[in-house]
Amino acid sequence: MKVTNEFLIPFIGLKLGKHQFDFQINKKFFDSFEYHEYENCDINVNVVLEKKSTMLELALKHKGTVNVPCDLTNEMFDLPIKGKIKLVVQFGEEFNNDNEELLILPHGEHQLDISQYIYEMIVLSVPLKRIHPGIKDGTLQTETLEKLTKLSIKEQKKESKKEENIDPRWDKLKQLLTDK
Repeated sequence: MKVTNEFLIPFIGLKLGKHQFDFQINKKFFDSFEYHEYENCDINVNVVLEKKSTMLELALKHKGTVNVPCDLTNEMFDLPIKGKIKLVVQFGEEFNNDNEELLILPHGEHQLDISQYIYEMIVLSVPLKRIHPGIKDGTLQTETLEKLTKLSIKEQKKESKKEENIDPRWDKLKQLLTDK
């Protein structure tokens, strides 16, 4: 991952109080992290930095879409995503990012690179199981789904034939359960 100036926030010249930054994330951003899971993406990231006398507080929010394959049909679709994280930045002797909600910067630092936090926030907001919305409402028409429906209908017919061949003595036993 190469550091770009686009995601560096120079906080040294900012006044105390809240400051807002907006970023537009696309596939090029994920290519810099060598993450090729998304075919395309269009995500808006909003960062609110609150500068205090001894620390910084960041509130990161994102909303947009990522183009991913469906896990059931392998059809590409735009998956809407959104999420948010909070980050506290304090100053200390040496750099430390062991805690995901607390970042410690050396006293001499004058800028903050938030690209790693944006990357993690977006990747973690994408669900593990990605299902095309057309499958849920039944509007998606693909060869894969047609084949699956043909196979599932045959199974249902076999089950109904099995039910027809049930011995009539079982019906009398089932009545014992319902006649309580």
